[in-house]
Amino acid sequence: MTSALSPSTSKCNTCAKSVTSDNGKEIQPFGVLVGRKIPKRVNSPLTPFASYWKTEATPTNNNEHETSVDQLRKASVSRKESGTHVDTVVTTIDGQRYDTKELDHDPDFSETAEWAFPIFQISRKYPKTILSRLTYNIFQQSELFRIFKVSPIKFFNFFHALEKGYWEIPYHNRIHAADVLHGCYYLSVHPVRPQFGVVKSPDSLLPAPHPQAASIMSQMSTLELMALFTAAAMHDYDHPGRTNAFLVTVEDKKAILYNDRSVLENHHAAESWKLLNKSENHFIENLDPAEMKRFRYLVLEYILATDLKQHFEIIMTFNDRLADMDLQVESDRLLVGKLLIKMADINSPTKPYGLHRQWTDRICEEFYEQGDDERRRNLAITPYMDRGDAQVAKLQDSFIAHVVSPLAQAMHESGLLPILPGLETSELMINMQHNHRKWKEEIEIETANYEPTCNGGSVNGVIEEESASTSDSPDPRRDSPSLDSELSQ
Repeated sequence: MTSALSPSTSKCNTCAKSVTSDNGKEIQPFGVLVGRKIPKRVNSPLTPFASYWKTEATPTNNNEHETSVDQLRKASVSRKESGTHVDTVVTTIDGQRYDTKELDHDPDFSETAEWAFPIFQISRKYPKTILSRLTYNIFQQSELFRIFKVSPIKFFNFFHALEKGYWEIPYHNRIHAADVLHGCYYLSVHPVRPQFGVVKSPDSLLPAPHPQAASIMSQMSTLELMALFTAAAMHDYDHPGRTNAFLVTVEDKKAILYNDRSVLENHHAAESWKLLNKSENHFIENLDPAEMKRFRYLVLEYILATDLKQHFEIIMTFNDRLADMDLQVESDRLLVGKLLIKMADINSPTKPYGLHRQWTDRICEEFYEQGDDERRRNLAITPYMDRGDAQVAKLQDSFIAHVVSPLAQAMHESGLLPILPGLETSELMINMQHNHRKWKEEIEIETANYEPTCNGGSVNGVIEEESASTSDSPDPRRDSPSLDSELSQ
């Protein structure tokens, strides 16, 4: 496996660069002290190419310690655009003001490369602009503004309009979109050691060579990277807080439009793309026709992959392809990109318990709101959505066991999950195992205190975006989630 590619859709070649680390930072992600080292800001793998692209104006270097990347960044936000000077202050079409100089040095985003990124803390400070600010930070870290000559005003017009289109609901809101974007960035920016593409001669007695560490970001073209980040921000746009199954049952107009298939995912993709296509929002205007076509294809593929109806099919496709996986092949990189956005979308159980618990409370409240709606409509209440019969521990136990764990295991065993300095395994796996144990312990306590009642029913089924059938049954057929009866996370 090579560490750099040059696909036809890319503006540049990228190269792998190991992540440097601070000395001995202690974290406590799940109640157990773990020593590890992690940079507050990760150097982009594109930095060595900083002098390759030409800017429209050569910046004046007033600081002998200023790097060429700094100069290029200044040039990218201080230039003539449509007859109007664009400096570091950008005001969107609806009056929202952004100071890119302040954004570049905002300490709140200094931990973007941390898995325990304090998303709720930052969203309380920026409740209306959390998604646009984080997207700017990640695009800047990845050098995408410079590479694609992205217009700052059109960038902020689009991503602020996008975040305004997320509903004020407990879970599927702009904070979740920002969290999924952050997950994609974390999974792509840190070095990994893929356990595929390593060929060993059948006649050799020597073990296969140890895979070289390189970030997934360094294996993807910059166009693919921009598409992944954009899709993550767009992936739940205009989500109504109801599941696909609910929309199909009530014959919602979106279900009719999309023939009951991936209803929400098609809606998110179509409506957010319409928003992007508005002239004032079209930050991808400098792509050539081939790049534009490829960018749209990738964004749609990534968003549609978040439908959990495709969950097991994508995992099986990846496992079947694993022996011949080659990241120089576009289709293989697309498959890996789908894994990244899917893992980021259902990442809650792999976060430190404090973050995981907040996400759990939010998804349960959104479920209960759907259950209340079902009760008002005289519909059968979907399992786990009855606030009068909360079964949070069983919900999470099943979701982790049947949805999150298979994907996390597939990525971990193939070497696609980062293992940071000071850790023996991925922190995602450590957190997931810890959180799963806590839910199992809670189930044991509930079971010990349980007094059976004759309610004439059983809780079984589920999942579209969070959880499925109960996991305390010895029958694996009952334990497998039924994707025909969908929930949502």
